[in-house]
Amino acid sequence: MNYLKSLVLVLLLLGAMAMRAPAPNPDAVLGVWKNGEGTGMVQIFKRGDKYFGRIVWLKVPNNPDGTPRTDANNPEEKLRKQPLRGLENMRDFTYSGENKWEAGKIYDPKNGSDYSCEMTLVDDNTLEVRGFIGVSLFGRTDVWKRQVKKAPATK
Repeated sequence: MNYLKSLVLVLLLLGAMAMRAPAPNPDAVLGVWKNGEGTGMVQIFKRGDKYFGRIVWLKVPNNPDGTPRTDANNPEEKLRKQPLRGLENMRDFTYSGENKWEAGKIYDPKNGSDYSCEMTLVDDNTLEVRGFIGVSLFGRTDVWKRQVKKAPATK
């Protein structure tokens, strides 16, 4: 009878361990992600304890004349000639737990605007990126798909 009680106890403990949530992983967001439109890919990387993103691929990388596309809509005239590929368009995200990164900024080169932003990792390959003005309620969420897992860290 003691054997049966021990077996039940072991099975209960194993079941409880299996149901336990995985340990939080602040670096789970690292990698290369394709935006919802499929027009670009952003590499999310870590610098210090903050997370950043840079454009690493564009579906249309060049202008009709063959020159690389630039940040033509940037409100700062001196930055309008910088190439879009390599542009750091996400910055200063902090991991807040529960697969969420907050307090960041995202720059949209289509209109030259900066937005507050938060990211939520839905699963290993799905990232919800929400840009907003003021409060998160007034914004737009884009669903990104992972292309490459964990890109190298950048200093």
